[in-house]
Amino acid sequence: MPDTAPTWDPAQYLRHADHRARPFTDLLARVPDLPGDPPRIADLGCGPGNATVLLADRWPTARITGYDNSPQMLDRARQYAGPTPGGGHLDLAPADARTWTPDEPFDLLVSNATLQWVPGHVDRFPDWIGRLAAGGTLAFQVPGNFDAPSHRLMRELAHSRRWRDRLAGVLRHDDAVLTPEAYLAHLTATGCTADVWETTYVHLLDGEDAVLDWVKGTGLRPVLAALDDDPAARDTFVEEYRTVLRAAYPTGPHGTPFPFRRVFAVARRPEES
Repeated sequence: MPDTAPTWDPAQYLRHADHRARPFTDLLARVPDLPGDPPRIADLGCGPGNATVLLADRWPTARITGYDNSPQMLDRARQYAGPTPGGGHLDLAPADARTWTPDEPFDLLVSNATLQWVPGHVDRFPDWIGRLAAGGTLAFQVPGNFDAPSHRLMRELAHSRRWRDRLAGVLRHDDAVLTPEAYLAHLTATGCTADVWETTYVHLLDGEDAVLDWVKGTGLRPVLAALDDDPAARDTFVEEYRTVLRAAYPTGPHGTPFPFRRVFAVARRPEES
């Protein structure tokens, strides 16, 4: 959630829904049994809800709340609200991860590709973990590709002489996410047992300018928001960015290979003695 808050486009985000859901599935596979029956689950940064429903597949009776600070995303997610097939229930609520603190104990607090938008998100861990039920879990994954050409070239262009007055401070980098080792240290300092790892997926993207199409749904949103009042400038930036992306990510005979590193963490609060 940068200073220039992006306006989210659920349709653009969902153009790569299968690739975006894969890390969430891998994250959930490492979540241990939950203490509640039925379990109470919070999805912080639920987006358009297509991944949130996977929680009901894993825990059919769960009472799930999806939280997001984007009205556009919550509107898209409302199609999933209501009773779930296994006898649970899914509802939605507005919330900002920078300030949100649970008002009830949760068995699982999960966040999928959201915390990179929250400056200082590790400072929120004690509040969140402190509101977990005994034996509950905090699980999240964040992109770890801020040094990849897709993001490095975006920053270089934004910091160039032509754009720096318009885009100074719009894009974050060094403090967006931590190393796996740093996440492990912060989580274990709260008294949790933690499982932290990283994975690099190599997505094979279809279509012309496939990497540009990908980042239009996520990392490029702050730039698009900052230039929204000047469509000509916005389109010029996108065209300049398109040119350098084409050189960095050449299209192969079967699509465009797009390496994407992700960082995962699953932290479990101890059972009460």
